[in-house]
Amino acid sequence: MRELSLQNCRLDGRYDIRETLGQGSYAEIYVARDTVAAPNAPHSLVVIKALNVFLQNDLDADLERTLVENFQNEASALDRVRHPNIISRLGHGSARDLNNTIFHYLVLEYLPGGDLAKACREKNLNLKQALFYLEQVCAGLGHAHKNGIIHRDIKPQNLLLTHDRQTVKIADFGVARVAQSDAPITRVGTNMYAPPEHSPMLSNDTGTLTFKELTPAADIYSLAKSAYVLITGESPRFFANQPITELPFALRSESWAGDLIKVLNKATQNDSRRRQQTVVEFWQDLSGINRHVEATNGEQLAEIQTRTHALPQAHVAKGYTPLAPQRPRFNTSRELKLNNLLEEKRAPLVVPITMANVNQAPPPQPPRISESETSQEPVIVYKPTKRKNAALRRLAVFAVLIGIFAGILYATHNYLRGRDILPEISNPFKKPLGVALTDINLRPTAGIEGEPVGKVPKNSRVRIVNSTDNWYEIDVVEFSRPKENPSDAEHGWVNKRYIDVQE
Repeated sequence: MRELSLQNCRLDGRYDIRETLGQGSYAEIYVARDTVAAPNAPHSLVVIKALNVFLQNDLDADLERTLVENFQNEASALDRVRHPNIISRLGHGSARDLNNTIFHYLVLEYLPGGDLAKACREKNLNLKQALFYLEQVCAGLGHAHKNGIIHRDIKPQNLLLTHDRQTVKIADFGVARVAQSDAPITRVGTNMYAPPEHSPMLSNDTGTLTFKELTPAADIYSLAKSAYVLITGESPRFFANQPITELPFALRSESWAGDLIKVLNKATQNDSRRRQQTVVEFWQDLSGINRHVEATNGEQLAEIQTRTHALPQAHVAKGYTPLAPQRPRFNTSRELKLNNLLEEKRAPLVVPITMANVNQAPPPQPPRISESETSQEPVIVYKPTKRKNAALRRLAVFAVLIGIFAGILYATHNYLRGRDILPEISNPFKKPLGVALTDINLRPTAGIEGEPVGKVPKNSRVRIVNSTDNWYEIDVVEFSRPKENPSDAEHGWVNKRYIDVQE
């Protein structure tokens, strides 16, 4: 086993590694400061998840390929299910550590509030707080399922909190897979939370159930076991690989205990077909127990409020954006050598932070131009590259062709108009004008049944706004003489034969 040498180093000329958060079977997790971001920016601190294939003692080419593919799939899954309640990927890259070992890394958002497992250990959550967090998890997990991603490792340790502990985000999509995948089902996840279908076969009283494909019900099983932890504050170890049948003794007398057991028992059935089939269905069952919640000692929870939405609602923290960064493409060490023998030299080198300011190349400066003819400093002249010149030439040719085509169309139009082959196209939105040939009664409708609402004097100018049968609907634009009755209307219907229409 060989760990990466990254402590107190600057990665990719940007990320200052501060401390180690943890280590998995194939990755090392670090907290880093983004020197490009402002100190008070939401993502001034980030998480660097570095793939270290050498943590495996029995590494071979096939295992390395699998680890690299899983690492890239994690990045793709995070981008595919980007959501306010799912941890966001901020970037990626490849680099060499101080021992010249090439590694790939992902840049993830840092969630300093810890995980929900830690929150339960420090202080038991009451039912309102647990439901507040579970609604957010349901919102994020439901979004992942809609996009065809099954997480496969839902547990309190993978549910992380923001600094103010108001927003939960689902993390660790390293073993996630696309729903309905043809790949065989393999054993993943934590045994205490993993559903039976994470094993290829399950034996029960009725025989053997074979799970040919994973469904969202697999995550619902793990989510129910996690809900048990959040609500009771205890581990579900007594219900490993079996449905939840009872609550801890201290909670059995609660008014909502019976309803909660029904929801959790259904969600943890061995047969996935007997569980809730969607996260929305699970949330609706779970939120139904909210009506039994009673205030404890009259305390008012100002920060954590119960929600009773029919659909689980997302909770958006500062700094979230739905836009994903560029998709990564990682290679194995063998592919690096086959594709480019100089790849190792091209990968940026990690340097100690004390040397970062010395070794880091200065930012590009604008060209300096000599101020006088006697200056010894040369004038820098930028010359366009061949590619840029070719692009400009193509653009000029395209503009000329468009101009020629437009000219041909214009000439053709004038020729056809001149021979009366092409009718004149009038503006359908322009209202024609007319002149009253005599004094006309202005009527409220198209007919003589109604009483006149005014009079249009001879030679008055009108605008025709509508037409039906022998009647025009008009607006009087200009009266030829003052109104006889000031209250006369200026809009109404008149007979067509009394109006001389003018274009």
